[in-house]
Amino acid sequence: MAINFTKLTFTDHVRKQQIKYGSRNAYSMLEQKGEFCSRLSWQERLYIENRDSFYMASVSEEGWPYVQFRGGPKGFIKVLSDTTLGYVDFKGNGQYISTGNFETNNRTMLFFMDYPNKKRLKVWAESTVLHIKDHHDLPILEKVKTPDYKAVIERVITFKVLAYDWNCSQHIQQRYTLDELQPQINEYQNRINQLRDENNRLQHIFSKGKANDDKTNAILGVGNS
Repeated sequence: MAINFTKLTFTDHVRKQQIKYGSRNAYSMLEQKGEFCSRLSWQERLYIENRDSFYMASVSEEGWPYVQFRGGPKGFIKVLSDTTLGYVDFKGNGQYISTGNFETNNRTMLFFMDYPNKKRLKVWAESTVLHIKDHHDLPILEKVKTPDYKAVIERVITFKVLAYDWNCSQHIQQRYTLDELQPQINEYQNRINQLRDENNRLQHIFSKGKANDDKTNAILGVGNS
């Protein structure tokens, strides 16, 4: 298990709380035996490349935290290397809270959710903001932009990965996007169409048989008063 995140998160005050609530011994053993690694393995890279959204935290110069949801086509956040992530930031509502926060504190926390499979990945990183107006020639732009996505690109944001941790899946409620549900919906719709066709076929056979019975009865005089 990669536990380098403990260097960033287990401060003296955090350790005191672990002692207070009885979890310090377990985490102390983890710190001693765990593998210290800040490089993303194929597992983290594949996981991130398949996400269509993530949560990004920043902190203002007054110390107020801010969490922003970032979404786009699947794979819009790119794994540029085993220590670097990046994405293009488009023109939005013009608040620029995260962008402004990164000017004074580039530390960030990225939270990647996979609701269908009940997984979550936390990434500690340092951000770099590259404004298109300030950098007219950005070679990295070709590596991070999403083809055919119609929006105005204002900046490129990259993240230097410092640590990561896979979180417990307990209490993650499974949720699905329409795209994720579509194959199952198509399967159900095809089955409904098959049943409808079968029902129409049987109705036709029944109607035809009833008509023949009525014709036979009329010839034999059956049922006439």
